[in-house]
Amino acid sequence: MEAAGDEERPLLHHLSTELHQDGVSRYTNDGTVDVNGQPAVKASTGNWRACFFLLGVQFSECLAFFAISKNLVTYLTSVLHESNIDAARNVSTWFGTTFFTPLIGAFLADTYWGRYKTLVVFLSVYIVGMLVLTVSTTLPWMMQSSNHGEIHRITVYVGLYLTALGNGGIKPCTSPFGADQFDITDTTERVKKGSFFNWFYFLNTIGSLLSTTVIIWVQDNVGWGIGFAIPMILTSLSFMVFIASRRMYRYKAKGESPMTTASQVVVAAARNRHLKLPEDCTTLHYPPSSPSEATFSVQHTTQFRFLDKAAIVSPSTQEKKGVATSPWRLCTLSHVEEVKMLLRLCPAWASLLVFFMITAQMSSTVIEQGMAMDNRVGSFTVPPASLASFNVVTTLVLIPIYDVVLVPLARRATGEDRGLTQPQRLGVGLTLSTLAMAYLALLERNRLAKAAVGEAVSIMWQAPAYAVMGVSEVFTVIGMIELFYDRAPDNMRSLCTAFGQLAIAAGSYLNSVALGVVASATMWIPEDLDNGHLDYFFWTIAVLSALNLLQFVLYSMMYNDNVACRQRHRY
Repeated sequence: MEAAGDEERPLLHHLSTELHQDGVSRYTNDGTVDVNGQPAVKASTGNWRACFFLLGVQFSECLAFFAISKNLVTYLTSVLHESNIDAARNVSTWFGTTFFTPLIGAFLADTYWGRYKTLVVFLSVYIVGMLVLTVSTTLPWMMQSSNHGEIHRITVYVGLYLTALGNGGIKPCTSPFGADQFDITDTTERVKKGSFFNWFYFLNTIGSLLSTTVIIWVQDNVGWGIGFAIPMILTSLSFMVFIASRRMYRYKAKGESPMTTASQVVVAAARNRHLKLPEDCTTLHYPPSSPSEATFSVQHTTQFRFLDKAAIVSPSTQEKKGVATSPWRLCTLSHVEEVKMLLRLCPAWASLLVFFMITAQMSSTVIEQGMAMDNRVGSFTVPPASLASFNVVTTLVLIPIYDVVLVPLARRATGEDRGLTQPQRLGVGLTLSTLAMAYLALLERNRLAKAAVGEAVSIMWQAPAYAVMGVSEVFTVIGMIELFYDRAPDNMRSLCTAFGQLAIAAGSYLNSVALGVVASATMWIPEDLDNGHLDYFFWTIAVLSALNLLQFVLYSMMYNDNVACRQRHRY
């Protein structure tokens, strides 16, 4: 049965006015329907009962993703016998592809398939990729015969890029589909939706922790085949449960193609660039709203007013009897405001580039710094990469505390349902990441001073930086997920979620570029860090992050001022 969210049908929510005896609406008021295309009944669809199955999919996919990504360099060098440079380049290419493909899945979800069908299709591709990867590690004839070495390598990369393609539909649809299970017109469910994003990221972190400990240990000590088979089986089981539970979900109908709509607004505004904007916005083009659209009408804003020209009704664009005006020349005011919403997200997205550039340091230059430190703790020798466990554990501890304790306290102080607004959460995260880089710069300066007199600094001094970054990620990543869902146009939420994911890939590439520039122009990061100035690089990143934080604060102030100045007219 095809989900109702994948069908084109009008949503008549007059039934949503039907009330229980206690005065509460029996149906959702946000336009969602059940699997049969009927208005979704609150008591039997959506809410946490549906999210449990979706979170199961997210956890198993996250476990599988980190089981591949965390140890992929080791696999390529030890099993496929690639050089360090080739392995690093191939891992970066695969990782970047993994976070670029969500643009494809998001477009399909918002335009053609809907989120549920997109998840089903791309999860199937993901599982096939995991199966190919598992088989490639367990077939002896591939492993032992030199004649089949190239076949083995091709099979591995086919599996890897199938998982990258599968991620393209999972990452942009999982969190929006989960958020769709809560009726935003219901105060109680709206608060639960904020909690959903917290636990969504919490399970991401659990998957990362189990992958970097249990699964990687299995891969190194038991076998690669078993190490890939375990997450593949878990993902397959959660996928079957997800499909079996489809009657519990709430579905949203697809809208117009988001890319086409945005393009029409830009083209129409350019065509009408010589027209003068009217003083009264009520003269702009806005057709009568349907009952369901009236519930979610968008207010006209004065920001990016040049785009309002796309909605100017002039004698040349007035509809003739029986002939509709081309949307490439005249757009509705609602479509204009949707494009404005996208533009308002761009400064936040740019701010995330620097943040993810900092998170990339934690798995590259910070580990190199740890290799130059004393990694003996009592009778134990601590691998530098294992310090990342402080990041994961901090995240695991903080998310429940934040959700259960800090949010209620902040809610009383701010009046916000989530305790803090998304810009506030992002601002806290960006501030903490800046402090973490400054701390690492000071630590490196101290390490160099000690090294000059033949003394070593304990690697455990890196633990505070990892812990602070863990707190930073709780605020920033969860805030990012919420921001790109809540402030996205309703028919572009999957696409905007993918846009947020794209910042991770772009930040990683930006870090690679920065390291390349530093390597070619300075001697800050030589083979022997005692002869370099890694602290200069860390200070550079810290200053860049501080400037990034400043522009984000200015963006937030500008956005809030614009919201305060919105006109009361609705369309």
